[in-house]
Amino acid sequence: MLRGPLAPSFYNRPVEVTPGNVAPRILSRPEHIISRKNIDPEALKVLYRLKNHGFLAYLVGGGVRDLLLGRRPKDFDVSTSAHPQQVRKLFRNSFIVGRRFRLVHVRFGRKVVEVATFRRASEPEDGDTLIRRDNTFGTPEEDAFRRDFTVNALFYDIANFSVIDWVAGLGDLEARVIRTIGDPGVRFREDPVRMLRAIALAARLDFHVDPDTAEAIRFLRGEIVRSSLARILEEFYKILRQGQSRRTFEMLHEYGLLAYLLPEAHRAIDDGGRALFDSLDRLDGYRNAGPADPDTLTNSLLAGSVLVPLEVPLKRVAAPNPSWRRRRGEAAPAEDLATEIAALGGEEDAEPQAPSPPPEIVLPFARRDLERLRLTILAQRRLREAESPSARQALAAKTYFDEALRWLEIHGGPDGPDLATRWRRVGRKAESSTSGKLPRAAAEGEKKATPRKRRRRRRRRPGTSAA
Repeated sequence: MLRGPLAPSFYNRPVEVTPGNVAPRILSRPEHIISRKNIDPEALKVLYRLKNHGFLAYLVGGGVRDLLLGRRPKDFDVSTSAHPQQVRKLFRNSFIVGRRFRLVHVRFGRKVVEVATFRRASEPEDGDTLIRRDNTFGTPEEDAFRRDFTVNALFYDIANFSVIDWVAGLGDLEARVIRTIGDPGVRFREDPVRMLRAIALAARLDFHVDPDTAEAIRFLRGEIVRSSLARILEEFYKILRQGQSRRTFEMLHEYGLLAYLLPEAHRAIDDGGRALFDSLDRLDGYRNAGPADPDTLTNSLLAGSVLVPLEVPLKRVAAPNPSWRRRRGEAAPAEDLATEIAALGGEEDAEPQAPSPPPEIVLPFARRDLERLRLTILAQRRLREAESPSARQALAAKTYFDEALRWLEIHGGPDGPDLATRWRRVGRKAESSTSGKLPRAAAEGEKKATPRKRRRRRRRRPGTSAA
């Protein structure tokens, strides 16, 4: 990771959340292993354009951490001295996003480079420890101290290719430890979601949590209910996508956080959690084998990998905050749900004679995702039956077809991947047979779509007669 010895006295000192009391540790280019060839080309374009226009521009956060660990970063984030409007003027392919934290997304096709202005730690409102807005601009040093964990506060300077460390993050990276910057009690009260991130990061990197940080999580775990449900759900999906979901769930249970997020999962692990852990193992195996991009693991597939082994009735899991779903602009599925379920052999209105108590699900799963999950699971029987070519093509045309195949690959048993491969051939054949061809009726309709121009008759003047 690093070249050259570290200074133990520098890394063993306590870190105060007050910029200005320490000098940064700076590693020149020969002292670290980060190379520009391992940095995303679009991120380099952003860094160099900012630098060439006179702004400070650093690669920051998890990208620097992963490069120093010899890992391939998922995202490359940029911090700069330029304000959001200045960044927006430099990049026509960009737009400003966020309320709590204003930043700029620079888009290159489907790829997005996130650009944030240096900030300093915001003060919570009177009588409230929770930070609700974080838009106070600051210096690079202040920006480093306002970040969550020491290993996430390392900067890579594109101007001289050095690594800058204000918070002893390099030492924690060497020791493989997750530690908050400053008092963990204060940092977790400012943003309780950081407790989830600490555990998820430790599980993904195979690090351990610093004892003081771990103690604060156990003591303040109940604070998690003060966070936005939407942000918690977002972190939940990130945990399931990262390839270490089983280990993360074990740690969430150990620290007591899972009882506040998914009480049924907490109780299942108390009883051994075999079905849940088997499902998460299959999900992690699929993710780490790399057959697909993590983004192709849709929210419905991820939610199903937890809810199905817990035997949660999907019809009775509703988002506790409908307005949150409306703010996301989610619409109902394109299919008529009742018709689709009936066609797949399910019963939309069937209720058990002795209904079970409502599930204790806290997270606001979107109804659209749960309905697609139901269709995906019901389609599994159809995928295993020998059907006519027309029925196969009809199933391949469904909007949930790809998700049904991924579920088959992940949870379909030993023969699931081979069966999914055969179905993908059916899907490609159906797609190729329809692509580029315009139905005859549509073609004729096009001709009729342009009506003839009617000639306007000239009006005769009074007192004249037709010839």
